[in-house]
Amino acid sequence: MRIGAGIFVSAMFVWLLVSLLITGGSEASAGPQTWTSSRQCMSCHEEVFAEWQDSWHARSWTDPDVRAPSQSNNFQNKDCIDCHAPRPVFETGVGNRVLPRSSRRSEGVDCIACHLLPNGRMAGTIDNPRAACKPQATVQLQREDYCGVCHNQHKTVDQWRDTAWAERGEGCLHCHMPFRDGDPNRGRHHGMPGGHDLELVASAVTLTAQRDANGVGVRVSNVAAAHSYPTDERSRASDLWWRPLAESGEKLPWRHLHRIRDPYRWEVDVPSTLLMPAEERELRIEGTDSEGSLEVLLVYKLTPFYRDPTTGEPYTLGQVTDPLSDSQEVHRVVVDAGGERK
Repeated sequence: MRIGAGIFVSAMFVWLLVSLLITGGSEASAGPQTWTSSRQCMSCHEEVFAEWQDSWHARSWTDPDVRAPSQSNNFQNKDCIDCHAPRPVFETGVGNRVLPRSSRRSEGVDCIACHLLPNGRMAGTIDNPRAACKPQATVQLQREDYCGVCHNQHKTVDQWRDTAWAERGEGCLHCHMPFRDGDPNRGRHHGMPGGHDLELVASAVTLTAQRDANGVGVRVSNVAAAHSYPTDERSRASDLWWRPLAESGEKLPWRHLHRIRDPYRWEVDVPSTLLMPAEERELRIEGTDSEGSLEVLLVYKLTPFYRDPTTGEPYTLGQVTDPLSDSQEVHRVVVDAGGERK
């Protein structure tokens, strides 16, 4: 009897051990039956979730600039919903335009939109079917066409294709999802900096000004953006302003020098002036007012039009008295009678 009981106990132990090795334990593979919110990802991916939550992808639906009348007009322009609250990219397929979703729109471009696969697993960099979300190694996550399902609606990826960055294999992730602390083992940062990151914008362009016999030459150069400056075409703008510097210290009015932007389709008389990768452009300031000291200002706008701070109605460029009331300073140079000083 003792021998039989011993054999039974040993057999049960072996069976239990094999079961654990095969299944990894029932809790290891327990994930939600349905993915309904990116908050379901937070408990396992706390750092990534925090980065995403502070990103403009997370705010793509609630961003007041996107909802402005000159943009989506509070999403009455329904074409904007596709990319600001998309269904999963892999549902429609990389290379195809995404479709709008009807739920959890307040989460914007979220974990589910970017990672959920048609088989219910999550696209990632490794295979681990025992993890709760069952990540599946998916190389498309690293391809520009993947980002392009939304960002190429404004031709950003097309602008990149013919650049030195493309030749070197430096795509969207190189600038916009760098490795944390430069360490591939730590994964990519999900803050995804872009047009809202003024430091990144300023690193993309340079501004110089030099006096010559006929006035002042102002040069603006796209030195580090692997796409046009600005990109997102019609949705963004950048302006050059200048003003004489009075010896008395009086603040004289700003004067508009040049606009860098792609027009809306209905702006048939407005030329496209996007600054393409590696392009340098020179503008001239001439006349009596250019003979003394002056300053030149390059600003960046998240929406194309200047707006009345009270009513929100768009200004014409001629109505603008303070460019910085509705834009961000990128660079400023001061030119005195002898040349340039910053």
